[in-house]
Amino acid sequence: MPSTASSSTTFSAEFRRVARYFFVGGVAACVDIGLFLVGTSVLDLPYLRVNAASFMVATLVNYFLSVRIVFVSRSRFRKRWEIVLVFVVSAIGLGLNQLILAAGVEMAGLPKLAAKLVATGVVFSWNYLARRFIVFGATHD
Repeated sequence: MPSTASSSTTFSAEFRRVARYFFVGGVAACVDIGLFLVGTSVLDLPYLRVNAASFMVATLVNYFLSVRIVFVSRSRFRKRWEIVLVFVVSAIGLGLNQLILAAGVEMAGLPKLAAKLVATGVVFSWNYLARRFIVFGATHD
């Protein structure tokens, strides 16, 4: 008969990990959306350019908080490769973010902020799963 203690411990650890990533992602999302709003609403800059810049700044915030709170840095790869993989994952995330934002604004007629929130939610999931299973593997439990 399989032990339920092990599976409940694993579930509990994964739940804590995801909760910590929600915190980190929330901080990064606030940076991203805050910079996006300033760039598009206050400075009246082109929204896709602002989105790319705000996403990159938020990605840096996310990385530094993630390796301190959620994931164990250098658990699978040397630091150089880890950073390369984070940038590859982030580049894919940026592409998804840009695509969803542009489709939301241009095709669906959504306000920029609404489209940005949808894009942020989708890319949040991508970032967590890719970092958890591709880049870091090990996590702070």
